[in-house]
Amino acid sequence: MQLRGVHHVSLNVSDHGVAERFYVDVLGLKKIVRPDFGIDGSWLLCADGAQVHLIQTDGWTAPKGQHFAFGVADLDATRAALAEAGVKVSEPNVVDGVGRQSFFKDPCGNLIEINEPAADYVPTPVDEMDAALG
Repeated sequence: MQLRGVHHVSLNVSDHGVAERFYVDVLGLKKIVRPDFGIDGSWLLCADGAQVHLIQTDGWTAPKGQHFAFGVADLDATRAALAEAGVKVSEPNVVDGVGRQSFFKDPCGNLIEINEPAADYVPTPVDEMDAALG
């Protein structure tokens, strides 16, 4: 079996309308057709084809630390654009040999990472590393 990648991330949100406007107007995702599941929600499309699904969940409180990440080509420019839109973004954190990351929250409290991979970063599967080390 070979999985092709993440198709979508599903997020519970306490205010679907506010969350949808944030993801579309601030983050630039595109709203796409969503079947009627009998609850409010939205399907949103990222530039690379991945999707974010928002699901209205009354009384929702986002769990601490749980997050997902958007890849970006320029962390500093992305941070500046978010700040200009009024979004509070963390200072960049450097992960040696991997890249840089910052975090912010959507209007419903979901934690989001923006991640700029290091130019020479190539993920190494653990089994390949173990074999190389003998």
